[in-house]
Order: sequence, then structure tokens, then C-alpha cells
Amino acid sequence: MWGHLGNGVFYHDENLSLLMQVKNRKVATSMAPSAVRGLFMQKGKRNETVLMQATHKVHFDLTYRLDFPEMNALYRRAVANQWDGDRDLDWSTAVDPMNPEIPIIGEDFLPLDGLAEYGVKLNAREAAQANYNVVCWMLSQFMHGEQGALYASAQVTESVQWMDGKFYGATQVMDEGRHLEVFLRYLDTKLQKSYQINDNLFVIIDDLMTDSRWDIKFLGMQIMIEGLALGAFSTLHNTTREPLLRKLLQYVIQDEARHVHYGVLALREHFSKGITGAERREREDWAFEVALLMRNRFMAHEVYEEMFEGQMTRRQWNRFILASPAMQRFRQQMFKRLIPNLNYIGLLSPRMRKHYEDAGLWQFAAGKNASELSEADLLADLT
Repeated sequence: MWGHLGNGVFYHDENLSLLMQVKNRKVATSMAPSAVRGLFMQKGKRNETVLMQATHKVHFDLTYRLDFPEMNALYRRAVANQWDGDRDLDWSTAVDPMNPEIPIIGEDFLPLDGLAEYGVKLNAREAAQANYNVVCWMLSQFMHGEQGALYASAQVTESVQWMDGKFYGATQVMDEGRHLEVFLRYLDTKLQKSYQINDNLFVIIDDLMTDSRWDIKFLGMQIMIEGLALGAFSTLHNTTREPLLRKLLQYVIQDEARHVHYGVLALREHFSKGITGAERREREDWAFEVALLMRNRFMAHEVYEEMFEGQMTRRQWNRFILASPAMQRFRQQMFKRLIPNLNYIGLLSPRMRKHYEDAGLWQFAAGKNASELSEADLLADLT
């Protein structure tokens, strides 16, 4: 069974609330077309394919200068560490998402007994089904995100100005295609269920695909989306005891570490000498607004609609999800990587400090950025 869930109902108040969270007028204006397509027209749920008009410029380098040694070293690491999802993962592993002896997620990941506060009581079978659905939802969003990353990395490889960067970008295109392959295969053959793309993820991907500025694509995908992915992958890896999924996530995490490193190298170089003060302020504001949106939008509403709608309100579900240990660990993992990277590339100016302090995120600013962390460092964080 390969089920696609989502009823396509419009939630105008909630969608309007999402747009209202974007305080910066320029950022809200730039994201508005994608928000209309994703939140109100729900193109990610109402269509089998979506056409996104790409308008970026291609930087065709006829000098072939190899003058970015750090980028070249990253390219060499990427070439040396390619893996094959068919050869290197044991797909003969039997996966039973309902088996309590080998849980895909631990009981503390989403403490479902907390739903009793809202009048929802689950028996053991219902709790197992809810955990199964949450895992399917998470991995489905990973799969959709990897498709977005595949296209974004292809666009950036065309647009980036350094030949060393184009070499590295080609390896990332391969990485993202492989990630898409293995998440799709795991959902299809092991869990046998998938969910449609979350509306908010669709908005961010649509915005990046259609933006003409290569550095915004880079900032959005390499720093923001990949940073979110690292946090989510690490959180799931550290709670699952299913061996095939653990190994799959381990391989993906070491690739994602290089992707973020690529982003900070390119953007630090570009932002240090290639943009005006006004352009820097616009990118600072954009990164801050997107960070806040991502912080509050990993909410599994599709699972709520399938299992709990009518038993509790969406607002109650949101409160339950945000208070869960899984979400708290996810936020910790996400922002301890994201904020130091924004600092390293020059997007945490004194002007932005109060905004990040008010959001409770400045505490992460002194952490290590991607240029100081190897793939081995990130893997060492895994349990």
C-alpha cells in the first residue's frame, strides 16, 4: 500500500497567522507569491506535479581558475566518501513499525499519554499507530525536502561563480539524488505509507526555487534547510533502534555536514566583499524570519488531521507538539548548528543581536560553525 494522505482543507486563519508572523515587510512581500501558492492554493496537495518558474542566472566560467583551496578540499572529501544506497544499506532487514522490541521511535519521543490533558486517551494499539504515522510523516517530509534540495543544488551549481564550487556542487547533486532514492525506498518498501508535502515546507522550497538570486538560494538551502535537516536527522537517529534506518540516517548526516560546510565557505566569501549594506540587511532579515518560521512549523498537522481532528483543536495539538521532548531536542540540535553558521558568514550583526536574544536564540551564537566541524565531529554527537 502506498497511501498519500491530506484532505486539502483550507485553514485561512492559521495560514494568515503564519504570514503575519513575518514582521519584516520586504521579506513578507518576497515570500507572498510562494505563500499564496502553498498555503491558500495548496499546490503541494492538489497537484501531482508543480511547475516552478526558475529565473536564476547561469555563471559559465571560461577561465577555469581553481583558486578556492578550501572548496577544492571539500570536493575531494565528497568524492572520497560517496556511498551507494543499494550496495551499502542492508535492504533485506525486516522492518515492523509496530514491534515494541525494535521501536522506530522511543516512547519519550512523543509522550502520547500527554494527550489525556486534552481529553484524548489512546490504548496501546492506538499509541503504536500514532507513532507509526508520525515516523511516516517525518520521513515523508525528509523525502520531499531532498527533492527540493536536489533541484536547488542543481540551480546553485549553475549559478555559483567559483569553478571549485561547481565541482563540489556536482557532488551535492549526486548526494541529494541518493538521499531522495533511499528515503523513497524506505517509505515504499519498509513503512508502505507516505504523506503529502507539508504546506509550510512547500512554501520555503517554492520560494527558493523561484528566487533569481543565487546567494538567497544558497542561504535558504545550504544554511537554513540543511541546518534544519541536520537537526531533524540527528534527533530521529538518536531515538530510533531500527538498524536500517539508523544506518541510512548516519550516511545522510555525513553528507549533509559537507553541504552546510559548502554553504558557509561560499557565503562567507561572497558576503565579505560581494554585497552592499542594504543587501546584507535584507539577507539578515530574511534569515531571521525564516529561522522563526522553521522553529514553529514542524507540527505534523497531517497526522493531526488523520487521527485527532474532532477530538482536540489544532491549537491544542500545536501546544502538545511544541512541548514534546522530540521537538525540544530538535530545536536544540537545529539552532546550535544554524546560529553559529549565520554568525560565521556575517549575518549576525549588532543590529540583529536583540532580535535573536528576544527569540531565545542568541545563546547558540558562540558555538562551532560548519567550517570547524568535520563529518566525524557530527557523527560523534550521535548516540
